[in-house]
Amino acid sequence: MMHYRPATAQQADTYDICIYGGTAAGVTAAYTAKKMGKTVLLIEPGKHLGGMTSGGLGYTDIGNKFAITGLARDFYRRVGMHYGKFEQWIFEPHVAEDILKEYIQKAQAPVLYNYYITAAQKQQGAIQSITLKSTNGGAQRTIKAKMFIDCSYEGDLMAKAGVSYTVGREANSQYNETYDGVQLLDKHQFPDGIDPYKEPGKPASGLLWGISAQPLADHGSGDKKVQAYNYRICLTDDPANRIPITRPDNYDSTQFELVLRVMAVKPWTSLWGGLKFDLMPNHKTDINNNGPFSTDMIGMNYDYPEADYAKRQQIIKKHEDYNKGLLYFLGHDTHVPASVRQLMLKWGYPKDEYTDNGNWSFQLYVREARRMIGDYVMTQANCQGKEVVKDAIGMAAYTMDSHNCQRVVVNGMVKNEGDVQMGTPGPYPIAYRSLTPKASECKNLLVPVCLSATHIAYGSIRMEPVFMVLGQSSAVAAVMAINNKQTIQAVDITALQQKLKQDPLADGSIPEVLVDDADAGYIQHTGEWKKIKAPGNYGTSVTYAPAGTDKKTLRFAPPMQHNARYTIYYYNTGRQGKAPSAAFTITAAGGKKTETVALEEHPNEWISLGTYEYKSGSPYTIDLALPDGVQGDLMADAVLCVPSK
Repeated sequence: MMHYRPATAQQADTYDICIYGGTAAGVTAAYTAKKMGKTVLLIEPGKHLGGMTSGGLGYTDIGNKFAITGLARDFYRRVGMHYGKFEQWIFEPHVAEDILKEYIQKAQAPVLYNYYITAAQKQQGAIQSITLKSTNGGAQRTIKAKMFIDCSYEGDLMAKAGVSYTVGREANSQYNETYDGVQLLDKHQFPDGIDPYKEPGKPASGLLWGISAQPLADHGSGDKKVQAYNYRICLTDDPANRIPITRPDNYDSTQFELVLRVMAVKPWTSLWGGLKFDLMPNHKTDINNNGPFSTDMIGMNYDYPEADYAKRQQIIKKHEDYNKGLLYFLGHDTHVPASVRQLMLKWGYPKDEYTDNGNWSFQLYVREARRMIGDYVMTQANCQGKEVVKDAIGMAAYTMDSHNCQRVVVNGMVKNEGDVQMGTPGPYPIAYRSLTPKASECKNLLVPVCLSATHIAYGSIRMEPVFMVLGQSSAVAAVMAINNKQTIQAVDITALQQKLKQDPLADGSIPEVLVDDADAGYIQHTGEWKKIKAPGNYGTSVTYAPAGTDKKTLRFAPPMQHNARYTIYYYNTGRQGKAPSAAFTITAAGGKKTETVALEEHPNEWISLGTYEYKSGSPYTIDLALPDGVQGDLMADAVLCVPSK
């Protein structure tokens, strides 16, 4: 890998584009800008690339795959290639980091590790340079650039540049929302009757660890509380690759008294009683928070967004000790039922992950920190499709999701507050203006991670694949601004959208051709068909033909532009009552071919229909029908034409 070249304290290195934060969004932005011919520096305060994508979040939060485009989609294809599949969204941490490093190596983009920002110098509303300090005590650096992109989870560059931002939760009334402010809901909630006091029934004995003495504020009111952080934990049950979970630093078993009180009311029958135990390839896990008391260290991160580097390291260490302490407690404390201890002891840290960090993730899950107040604020109305922006440069599709913000006493019982999980109707566009500061504040900065959104809208947008999409979009916009000698706010949105569509991999290669069932201009059908939503569908809907005696056919006619050989894929939506097979007739330059394809396996994945040539003027269609004698519902969701490399 290329690294940043040495410089003296007096030198100010100059680049076209400076990207702060080596998250997956930062890597995507650096790759894109470099492939578009600009000089680039990627700065990462730590020593690893990828942020949460390589830091344990391998059980990807997607919402809907239709929303994931460009290099983000390419990343999950490369993950698939590693595991011998077309596309894969579940992966080991080191696999993700290796792939992200490959992007950097391929683009020959320099990376400066172990430096964090301490100041930004502005003139006439534009950042001229930033000052960096070494985490290892090295010399100070000064970096000059024409354009800057803040891809950090914390928004440190944005803040140092004097751009407006907020921390915490808006009151519902501020943006006419319903799920933003204080919310006492029933997900990840304590059952009634759990006593909050060290000595049950005795308030004078004091509250158990982690419970706030503050009274619960009014529903929907705003505050500066931040949704909880944790680690996405990678463990293994492979004895050959397993390191035992030992007592961590600063271990305090009293932190976990509430786990025992929950178990007494609702016994754990598996580790899922308090851990979201998603399984990964090669006997590994991506463990996330689950239930009333879990890996989320509720209420212990309020200072993190605005803290300096040293203070953040202390908060990170407390979260690490807490998460490791919970795992150790579940496996070793004699107050935990023996059945649970036996289950926990089957798991340990993997020898082949995070090998330079004690086999523990280098990345705290900073779900939310600062959020810019930019040209446009994304809100609940955007997530629910009630307000649709025209300057889209990416999409989001995940549930409006907030983890708990505080643990309080309500009617003498312990309760969690702040968890929200409200679905969205389907993929929705993200405004370019939500990535740009107000022109009066900064004219050469883009913020694709700590973008301009309310707390609850951010909860839907803040997914790693979406950050990658927005990182790429930001880089393209920055290049256009440089080429046209204009401010970031003056970039031609239509031209930006066209560039992202026509060159999605930022390398000039022929783009894929996708036709969704919602693309009415490229769909023809006979017989009875209906539009429905189905779990795992691609896009906003799936076109569905109920079983019956009439002949039903549907034709996809992709708008082909480039002569090439394309592998055609069909999105196999999973649904009860679906026909076990379908007949596909492909008409291409080489003639017509019909095949019956089994659909019982690989639900909600792409299935290859083979490779077919397109030549200008010749037809290129995919016809779908029920094979003779086959019963069941016929599903038509999407087809994808992928050009051969």
